Amino acid sequence: MVKSATKRAPRKAAYFNRELSWLAFNRRVLEQAEDKRFPLLERLRFLSFVSSNLDEFFEIRVAGLIQQVEAGHTKPGMDGIGPKEQLRRIHSVTTSLVQDKYRCWHEKIVPSLAKEGIVFKTRAELTRRELAWLRRHFEEQIQPVLTPLAVDPAHPYPQFGNKALYILLWLDDPDTPTVDRMLAFIPVPRILSRVVCIPGNQRVADSYIFLSDVLKIFAPKLFPGYKIHSVHAFRVTRNSDLYIDEEEVENLLQTIEEELYNMRKGAAVRLEIEDGIAEELLDELLRAIHMAKQHVFRINGPINLMRLTSVYDMIDRPDLKFPPFHPFFPEELRTTRYVYDAIRESDFLLHHPYDAYEPVVDFVRHAAVDPKVLAIKITLYRTSSDSPIVQALVDAARNNKQVTVLIELKARFDEAANINWARQLEDNGVHVVYGFVGLKTHCKCCLVVRREEGVLRRYAHLGTGNYHTRTARQYTDLSLLTCREDITQDVSEVFNTLTGFAKSPRFQKLLVAPYTLHNRMNEMISREARNARKGKRARILVKCNSLIDKETIDNLYAASRAGVQIDLYIRGICGLVPGVKGMSENIRVRSILGRYLEHSRIYYFENSGGDHPLVWVGSADWMARNFYRRIEVIFPIENETLRDRVIDDILAPYQRDTAAAKQLRPNGSYRPVSVSREDEPFSVQEYFLATADERIRRAIEEKLDAAESDTGSGG
Repeated sequence: MVKSATKRAPRKAAYFNRELSWLAFNRRVLEQAEDKRFPLLERLRFLSFVSSNLDEFFEIRVAGLIQQVEAGHTKPGMDGIGPKEQLRRIHSVTTSLVQDKYRCWHEKIVPSLAKEGIVFKTRAELTRRELAWLRRHFEEQIQPVLTPLAVDPAHPYPQFGNKALYILLWLDDPDTPTVDRMLAFIPVPRILSRVVCIPGNQRVADSYIFLSDVLKIFAPKLFPGYKIHSVHAFRVTRNSDLYIDEEEVENLLQTIEEELYNMRKGAAVRLEIEDGIAEELLDELLRAIHMAKQHVFRINGPINLMRLTSVYDMIDRPDLKFPPFHPFFPEELRTTRYVYDAIRESDFLLHHPYDAYEPVVDFVRHAAVDPKVLAIKITLYRTSSDSPIVQALVDAARNNKQVTVLIELKARFDEAANINWARQLEDNGVHVVYGFVGLKTHCKCCLVVRREEGVLRRYAHLGTGNYHTRTARQYTDLSLLTCREDITQDVSEVFNTLTGFAKSPRFQKLLVAPYTLHNRMNEMISREARNARKGKRARILVKCNSLIDKETIDNLYAASRAGVQIDLYIRGICGLVPGVKGMSENIRVRSILGRYLEHSRIYYFENSGGDHPLVWVGSADWMARNFYRRIEVIFPIENETLRDRVIDDILAPYQRDTAAAKQLRPNGSYRPVSVSREDEPFSVQEYFLATADERIRRAIEEKLDAAESDTGSGG
């Protein structure tokens, strides 16, 4: 371990709280929904992301803190805040965030949609024609799949599923002299769309209404003869962390399946319920789910705005969405019969989504049919439901290739999907491995072994993103395609480590967690500090999702005090406090959010005295979990042309962003990057889009010029 920098840390170093830093990130996502520079339906999607992000936050992070408090744990984190105080601050910040989220919906999104002829209606706003259509729709498409549940001595409270929508009704029997307080519930099946489109006609456009409002309108049909005093929609969020002792289970796949079932009944950690519910009803509901009132969020609007993603797909309005984009596809990879022939000539670095993801798919797809390919090895952390890569692996096994797939069954919220993939692959003859005991396999690696003229040659894909064709169009990531022997030998060693036994694997080029990554990264930080003290050039530039590892932060503080200029592009959680005199005055932290989710991880070290700067790319963030509890792979960019591309064409534009970048202040808030009145704001993502368009245009012109040249010579 690198200890020297830690010893030089300030007496009382400052750190931001992880959970509050994450909430600050989600606040920036909300600001995307409020930003009029984005197309309206894209703003609606950003608003849905705020809700889905909060769901995961409560299911995992808040749930863990509640467990700590209940267990009597009081030990503070590196920021000095204990679990109980963290929960108090989280509730305060989250309450404000939720209020602003619904304010954005009611005051900004809904009125703007209405101006575009996209109208969301309440019961009072429905016309007679619309109400009649809804009645028929309810009777024909909704009511048959509903099961109303009464609560009485013979019918106990139902088990409320995690994040499922329910309708709570207070009923009264009009035949009794006193007002009864009879409770009933309507579980809303997930198969039902949460937004109903009411067809328009020649005179009026379609309109929209939330399913919960439809159920409230027609609830009397489900309880004929009873008077309904109140109707409120709600949902319960439960602890969704997996509890698995891998060393004590014989069948990891079966155990995770059982835990997924148990997770639906995990402890309640949040109740979202429509505002206006009677206190006595709320108290009774809380007793039923064993939850304190402090975890209740009274909602002024539709429950679960994450469901707005369906509206985005419902509405065919290209003018209200991001314009379509066609990525650049390198001609050498497009025109070759097998991509390996092109890779043998030179390495390729792809910058997704600006560069096409098809070459990565082809890397696996071609291996399935190439008669020279003998074996394929790949790690799958997350993938799409219609994955062409999975299909290619199946085809390869059917074509008698040796196919080994390491599937991470513990990929959070994708556990069920990955179990299905594992079974499908095994059923088709693929050798499936479930990973390392105690470690998640998060690296993105694929190895193809080919026989060429009697010699075996290995080809590798290494990346920062999952083998997921859908997110490859939405996330910024990097891919390296290479057949360099020193790299492919290390990739082979990674797979041997994952599938066999290796206490101390050796890697020539790759940095691999939990073996070498943390120590080597901190060595490079400390080397930059030593160079600065000697008066040499020193610079660190990091782009990743999260920075929360204490030792790494302390080493960055020490490097800053030594005079190293440090630029950190941290999209989400950041525990480092920048801009503090005597501690971090040479550190600048920025976060960029935009059309695409910034997901690539790049690490640059000036390395003064060496032959060239060191540039590393890979799957790991600077967090303890990535350093010690995951299999991660970071790979060097050593080809001079590709290294210059990363430095000049990728990292340099990020430093110019003044449109989307927000700068982290010492007090934990984020502010826009200042730009002079004379300068136009610069958006790095728009720049990359324009650059890709220009590369496509030049490629087309070159093909046309070549065609004209051929025609001329033929004459």
